[in-house]
Amino acid sequence: MRFSQVLEAMTGEGGTWRAPVSETWTQGRTLFGGLQAALAWRAMRDLVGADAPLRTLQTTFIAPVPAGEVRVTARVLRRGKSATHVEAQLFDGEQLACAVLGVFGLPRESVIRIEPTHPQDLPATDSLREMPYLDGRTPAFTQHLAFRWAHGKLPFQGGAEARTQIYVRLRDETVASGEAQLIALADSIPSPGLSVLSRPAMASSMTWTLELLGGDYDARPDAWWLMDAEVTAARDGYLSQTATLWSADGRAVALSRQSVVAFG
Repeated sequence: MRFSQVLEAMTGEGGTWRAPVSETWTQGRTLFGGLQAALAWRAMRDLVGADAPLRTLQTTFIAPVPAGEVRVTARVLRRGKSATHVEAQLFDGEQLACAVLGVFGLPRESVIRIEPTHPQDLPATDSLREMPYLDGRTPAFTQHLAFRWAHGKLPFQGGAEARTQIYVRLRDETVASGEAQLIALADSIPSPGLSVLSRPAMASSMTWTLELLGGDYDARPDAWWLMDAEVTAARDGYLSQTATLWSADGRAVALSRQSVVAFG
């Protein structure tokens, strides 16, 4: 099932949603984190309606969420004049496996406007080779995405810096909601910390904060998005990494911060 099909197949009743997810969306023992967060968003969106854009999504990955029928619960914590706070949870049986907090907020009048600086001197996407999907060697979920490396080393190549700039897009002719697509893309690339390692090792996100910056997130299915990611600190096997997601027309659309544990 493509990304849009997974979200479309999700059904909900009485505060509980269920979604059938195949093994092709796994990353080791668990579902791809971006899909977990997108399923939580889908339940939240049913509760808050379509008017208020998603502003922030805070995700804690507690335990593996296996493929199969995924159960999601969601509830509104507070509905204010312009902002609504929503909580969603994903379960493996009765075990809480993923907890997500979302904030949906209407636009506000403000004179403050600060734009991030777009990375310079990157090669054009059509000059870059698309990374192949290698069954059994790359995470299963990556077969649903396309990647083109613009800057930085591939994982496990012993690079000098923990920074990567990667063009990415979903392999999905029917693009899902712009917000859902951004959630998936923002968690899709490997941790830049893996690029400094010289041999394969596992890494796993523990917490993830995603801030959507507003505006139009819709794009053609074949549009390339740019993830500019960097590990800003690493100690005792715990990595702190930040990233900016850029649209094909050069707009910053999301800011990401993750706490990652690395086993190497």
